[in-house]
Amino acid sequence: MPLTSATGHGRAHDREILRLAIPAFGALVAEPLFLLTDSVIVGRLPDPALGALGVASAALSALVGLCVFLAYATTAAVARRLGAGDVRQAMRQGMDGLWLAAIIGLAVSVACWPLAPFIVHLFGATGQLAAQAVSYLRISLLGIPGMLLVLAGTGVLRGLQDTRTPLAVSVASFTLNALLNIWFVLGLGWGIAGSAWGTVAAQSLAAAVYLALVVRTARAHGASLLPDLAGVRAAGAAGFALVVRTACLQAVLLVATSLATRMGDDQIGAHTIATRIWTFLAFALDAIAIAGQAITGRALGSGDTAGTRAATRRMVVWGVGCGVAFCAAVLLARPLVPALFDAYGETAAELLAVLWPVALLQPVAGVVFVLDGVLIGAGDQRYLAWAGLWTTLAYLPFAAVAGSLVGLWLALGAWMAARLVTLALRAYGTAWMVTGASRTAA
Repeated sequence: MPLTSATGHGRAHDREILRLAIPAFGALVAEPLFLLTDSVIVGRLPDPALGALGVASAALSALVGLCVFLAYATTAAVARRLGAGDVRQAMRQGMDGLWLAAIIGLAVSVACWPLAPFIVHLFGATGQLAAQAVSYLRISLLGIPGMLLVLAGTGVLRGLQDTRTPLAVSVASFTLNALLNIWFVLGLGWGIAGSAWGTVAAQSLAAAVYLALVVRTARAHGASLLPDLAGVRAAGAAGFALVVRTACLQAVLLVATSLATRMGDDQIGAHTIATRIWTFLAFALDAIAIAGQAITGRALGSGDTAGTRAATRRMVVWGVGCGVAFCAAVLLARPLVPALFDAYGETAAELLAVLWPVALLQPVAGVVFVLDGVLIGAGDQRYLAWAGLWTTLAYLPFAAVAGSLVGLWLALGAWMAARLVTLALRAYGTAWMVTGASRTAA
C-alpha cells in the first residue's frame, strides 16, 4: 500500500476512534464525579451515614458490575448486524438485550431484598451502620431494573455507532441525581434514604429515555418490540461468558484489597488512593476499548477482515500512546499526589513507592484494554472467559508471596502481563475474526 494511502486510512481510523472514544470517556467519567457529589451530600449527615453509603454502594457496584455484559454483548451484537446492513435485525437484537436486562433486574431485586442484611454483614457492617446500609440497599434495589436497562440501552446505541447520546443521558441523569439528593437529603430531611430514592428516580428516568429511543428506532425499522425467547436465550448465553470474565477481574481486585488491608492501615490507605488513580486512568483507556467494540463488530459484520485488522492496529497504537502519556503524567505528578489526598507519614511513603508500578504499567494496560474491547466486539466471549480464569490463577501465587504493598502491585503487574500475552496471542491469530451477521464461536 502506498504511504499516502496508508496515512489516509490511519487518519480515517483516528477520526472514527476519537468520534466514539471521546464521548464514551465523558460518560465514563461522569459517573464517579457525581457519585462523589453524593458522598459530599451524605457526608453532611451524622455518622455513620457516610460509612453506610460506602457499604451499600460497594454491594450495588458489585451486583451491577457483574451485569456490565448487558452493555458489552449488546454492543457487539448490534454492531455486527449493522455492519451486515441488517438494521432491522440489529434492533431486534437490541430489544432482546433490553428484555434480558428487565428480566435479570427484576430477579436481582426480588432475590436480594430479603438478603440485604446478610449482604451488608459480609462487608463487616454492624449496629446503626448496618441498619442504615440495609435501608439504602433495599431502596436502591428498586432501581436495579432501571440500572440494567440503562446498560442494555447504552449497548444498543454504542452498537449503532452512537456514543454522544449516552453521554448526554449520563450527564443529565447524574445531574438530576445530585439535585434530587440535595432536595431529599438536605431539603426534606429524609436522611440516607433520600439519597437512595434520588438515585432510583434518576436511574429510572434514564431507563425510560433509553427505552423511548430504542423503541422509536426499532419501530422505524420494522423490528418487533415483543421478546424473542430464542434471542433472549442467545443474549444470555453470550452474557454468561462475559460474567465469568468480569467476575475474574473483580476477584483479582478484591484479593488485592483484602491483602492490602491485612498489611496495615497505612498500606490499605495508600492502596486505596493508588487504586483510585488507576481506575480514573482506566476510564480513558476503556473509552478506546468501547470504540473497539463498536468498530470491530461493525467491520466483521460487513465482512471486512482487512479493515478490522487495520483498525485494531491503530487502536493499539492509541492504547500504547495513551499509556505512555499516562505513565509520564503519573511520574511527574508523583511528588504532589500524597498532599492532594491528605496522605502523610508512612501512608505517603507507601503511596510514593507504589506509584512507580502504577505508572509503569500504564502502557501495558493500554494494550490490554484495547485488545479486550476488540475481542468483545468480535463476540469472542468464550475465549475471554477462559483467559480470565487462567490469568487469575496465574496472579494468585504472586499475590500470596507479596510481602509489601509494592510487591502486591508487582503481582498485579504479573496479572496484567499474563492478560497481555493471552490477548495478544489471540488477536495475532484469525480464529476470532468470524465475519457475517452472526458469530459462530471459534
